[in-house]
Amino acid sequence: MTDRSLVELPYEYDALEPAISEQVLEWHHDVHHQGYVNGWNNAEQGLEEQRENGDYSSTGSLLNSFTHNFCGNVLHELFWENMSPNGGGKPSGDLMEKIEEDFGSYEAWKKEFKAAASSASGWALLVYIPREDELHNVAVDKHDDGAVWGAHPVLALDVWEHSYYHDYGPKRGDFIDSFFDVVNWDNVEENYSELTETFN
Repeated sequence: MTDRSLVELPYEYDALEPAISEQVLEWHHDVHHQGYVNGWNNAEQGLEEQRENGDYSSTGSLLNSFTHNFCGNVLHELFWENMSPNGGGKPSGDLMEKIEEDFGSYEAWKKEFKAAASSASGWALLVYIPREDELHNVAVDKHDDGAVWGAHPVLALDVWEHSYYHDYGPKRGDFIDSFFDVVNWDNVEENYSELTETFN
């Protein structure tokens, strides 16, 4: 088994201010995300050891740990790339056309996404489902409860309290609004384009 390592941020810790403070970004990346990478490695190691020893008494807890930490790592990697100091604005091109087709308008999509972010105990995701050729908003609790089989996230917003409480206190809605000031739509459009090229 190869140990996984924490990805580097694609910008400096203070690059997303005032939407996300330097302190929060440092804690979030260096402590919380690192914890999911460590948990993933530990779960993989435990699963490998039980296969070698033939003792599967810890399988349930190890698999739960693997799922939680693997999904946490994947979503955080997407979250970092989905933001940029030069972000904001609106999507364009094929992604914008698809949002308007599937949600009626960009404004309707944004209202639904913000509602998902307000209700989730984990993540709000914009996902593409190839088998249906549809975009959907998904509210995911923790990192995996409420996830949709066959769906691929293209935009992720972390709404765990460690993402915003230091900066915004209980005002999650203000954090959600600020997120749209730093959304890297070029990255989201690239994610969507790669999926449509792969599956269609």
